[in-house]
Amino acid sequence: MLYPADLIREIQTASFFGIKVEIKNVDFLAIMERMRRAIREDIEAVREGLTENPYLDYYHESAEFISPYTLKVGDKTLYSKMIFLCTGSRPAIPPVKGLEEAGYLTSDTVLQLNECPVSLAILGGSYIAAEYGHFFSAMGAEVTVIGRNSRFLPQEEPEISRLARIKMSEFMKILTNYEAMEVRKEDNGQKTIVAKEKDSGEEVKVTVDEIFVATGRVPNTDILHPERAGIKTDIQGWILVNEYLETSQPNIWAFGDANGKHLFKHVGNYESGIAYLNAILNEKVKADYHAVPHAVFSYPEIAGVGMGEQEAVEMYGKDRVVIGLKFFEDTAKGRVMEIKDYFVKVILDGEEEKILGAHIIGPHASILIHQIIPLMYTESRSVEPILRSMDIHPSLSEVVTKAFYSQMPLEHYHHFLKHIGLED
Repeated sequence: MLYPADLIREIQTASFFGIKVEIKNVDFLAIMERMRRAIREDIEAVREGLTENPYLDYYHESAEFISPYTLKVGDKTLYSKMIFLCTGSRPAIPPVKGLEEAGYLTSDTVLQLNECPVSLAILGGSYIAAEYGHFFSAMGAEVTVIGRNSRFLPQEEPEISRLARIKMSEFMKILTNYEAMEVRKEDNGQKTIVAKEKDSGEEVKVTVDEIFVATGRVPNTDILHPERAGIKTDIQGWILVNEYLETSQPNIWAFGDANGKHLFKHVGNYESGIAYLNAILNEKVKADYHAVPHAVFSYPEIAGVGMGEQEAVEMYGKDRVVIGLKFFEDTAKGRVMEIKDYFVKVILDGEEEKILGAHIIGPHASILIHQIIPLMYTESRSVEPILRSMDIHPSLSEVVTKAFYSQMPLEHYHHFLKHIGLED
């Protein structure tokens, strides 16, 4: 879904380069059908793999514990000495008055749309909101994002959050620090959200055709009932695991969204390998989360890995932490692509010249971050391989290398951010 949205935004920049183009039509149904076809093919391939394997018994049913090591699956009862819990998560629905009655979309149900809504409000201001805000605004919808947090994309570095809001506000309206209080269904079928600013108490009303709920994820443990099996969960219901991904019951393992540590598909893939090594091969391998990468496939794209600046300062002290910064426009490729304001930020331990984290906002951020990820999985996490290697010229990769060459103390970095308006 997002790639066509990216294409639309890219085409809209063509005039900067003397190319006159016009997007005559966006076939929303064709885009959605292409996506659904790909998903159907994946689901069928998985189902065939499960049903045709002679070593697997596949039950297409919900499962719940009835006692330790015992599950009820449909009308059958299954017992096992070893269990893997890969139970995922689902969209969290906030208790907003009138929301259920008015109706709403989630990241699951939105996939069934055949027509693009003329106007859309997104409840939530994080990754899902940013990505779907990008998609629907590119498709032609009038999008309003309503976030509870005082910052848009609050998990990102503050300066990246600020720049992302500035840039994405060109395509959609973004409200932060607003609590949705009530939803009303109008006589014409539209829906009105009444939201209140959390500090001032100011009320705003947003009337739209559809509401998209993107307020986070919740675990499926209310269906699974792990407590019946003596499996402990935290207060939100995520399954508690030790550093080897084993639950409070021996030989029962939980990974992916089930344990709630990092709700990313690539983390689930990684954890499945850790669980396999420990459970099947009887090794003792700890899950290592020091360099979990992520990307936000918005416009602009955002990516990060490792520590943020605040976490680095808390662990190493502000005198040891140094920041490397370089703007895309300061490279030859960035200049010819007219990439302005976007940057690479690297966070280093200045004493040991060790990479602590990196954060990118700009074109192909999810690709560029992979220059740094492998280095963070070496024993030294040294910057030397980047500093001693050659970049193809001209390429966007040069912006990453130049960020490592452009190191400065924290005080100088924040003085610069204030100078360019990315910090108060």
